[in-house]
Amino acid sequence: MISRCLLLFDGVAMGKILIVDFGSQVTQLIARRLRETGFYCEIHPFSKIDQALNEMHPEGVILSGGPASVLDDQAPTIGTKLFSLSIPILGICYGQQLICHLLGGAVLPDEHREFGRAEISVIDEAPLTNGIWSKGSQHVVWMSHGDRVASLPDGFVTLASSAGAPHAMIGDPSRNIYGVQFHPEVVHTPDGGELLRRFAGEVCGIKPDWNMGAYRDRMIEDIKAQVGSSKVICGLSGGVDSAVTAVLIHEAIGDQLTCIFVDTGLMRKGEADEVVGLFKEHYNIPLVSVDAGSLFLGELSGESDPEKKRKIIGRLFIEVFEEEAGKIGGAEFLAQGTLYPDVIESVSYSGGPSVTIKSHHNVGGLPERMGMKLVEPLRELFKDEVRELGRHLGLPEAFVGRHPFPGPGLAIRIPGEVDPESVALLQRADAIYLDEIRAAGLYDDIWQAFAALLPVRSVGVMGDGRTYDRVLALRAVTSTDGMTAEAYPFGHNFLSKVSTRIINEVQGINRVVYDVTSKPPGTIEWE
Repeated sequence: MISRCLLLFDGVAMGKILIVDFGSQVTQLIARRLRETGFYCEIHPFSKIDQALNEMHPEGVILSGGPASVLDDQAPTIGTKLFSLSIPILGICYGQQLICHLLGGAVLPDEHREFGRAEISVIDEAPLTNGIWSKGSQHVVWMSHGDRVASLPDGFVTLASSAGAPHAMIGDPSRNIYGVQFHPEVVHTPDGGELLRRFAGEVCGIKPDWNMGAYRDRMIEDIKAQVGSSKVICGLSGGVDSAVTAVLIHEAIGDQLTCIFVDTGLMRKGEADEVVGLFKEHYNIPLVSVDAGSLFLGELSGESDPEKKRKIIGRLFIEVFEEEAGKIGGAEFLAQGTLYPDVIESVSYSGGPSVTIKSHHNVGGLPERMGMKLVEPLRELFKDEVRELGRHLGLPEAFVGRHPFPGPGLAIRIPGEVDPESVALLQRADAIYLDEIRAAGLYDDIWQAFAALLPVRSVGVMGDGRTYDRVLALRAVTSTDGMTAEAYPFGHNFLSKVSTRIINEVQGINRVVYDVTSKPPGTIEWE
């Protein structure tokens, strides 16, 4: 595992922000807002703040929001040591209330709770807001709180207020400690990103020098140091994470890397050939390609339960991968495309047990079963950073900008039983759908688009004959991280054109519908 404790760029230690997580659903957005403008940060649970401070030596600390109340007996807390370290601090929502609670202010349940859009009035200026918000101005923010700060600790002043939060923004500029009741990390606070950047750049004095070019150079040296002369194997899935992992490691150690691509028979039309062509011919990376479609489809025959389908696919993937890795022999390291959200989610905000990562994404228990050590060069990165790193590595945009694709592949886009005929139908229909999206110039505007072949038949009329064929559902959503999503607002003409092409060109489908369900209450995938 590559250490994240000391980050050096061009031989100089880089400034870092520690984000202390109290369980907010949008804590990751704080990190993303900072990183996308060049400020490096890490998220650690509140229960491990002392360890994080000792390892990171941060130039600034952000206390996140959270679902608890500081008034609860079991409320998550951090003690007062942090406030004696002369490190700039920004508390957000629960973080603001905790600052006041720990430093002698008062927090009370609020009879006028604020959830959603609110307007704050700026009462006074401070280094945190200079150049963004001026005294007397009003601004839209996003609130989500049931408690409110009732009185301030010594040394603090009110910087802004709202109808439901008289101390919507507070600060002690002499100690560089600030608190906001609203959420600057969400897009619904228009100036929130700039507020976070000002905290990092002006209040903490950090230079925005986090970038993928420098990260690439550092990681290549780290991989060389970790691996030495040993062999590494990497499982390719066809997605951007494993592709970037493979190319980055190959730049570091060359032919010491061998990639294994397991074609489950459940990928998009032509996708297996694209993966093999890119890595074997374009990059000349040693690659073992296994056509296991018959094996996977045979094992899935007759199974309709979605969780059982996932387990079958995960088990078979591990078995095939393990067999091929054994044939290669002598590999000491297994490369995985683990991302930073996987690392964050592996420990709950209370420091609880790890969350299981799906075996078919990260090759399950293979490291332990085969006595291998892990190389995870992307474990510091968010998805958008991985895409940018891929561009620095010269990966084709068709790979870098590819929509997310589930580990179980088309098996979970065919609700019910999976058979070769259904897979072939879905591959052809899905290819037409994506082809029309690209032709309309909409692909990069959409987070994820795909077709699902439903276990439903409907009556239709084609020519002078009656048909009784399958129903296809189209799905396209906009999102920033996949946690929430909205259906993409296609025009009627576009959907009509896609429907006509699919029904005319794919025999076996006679009805096309469009899924407009948001997440929540639905999920993006059908299974």
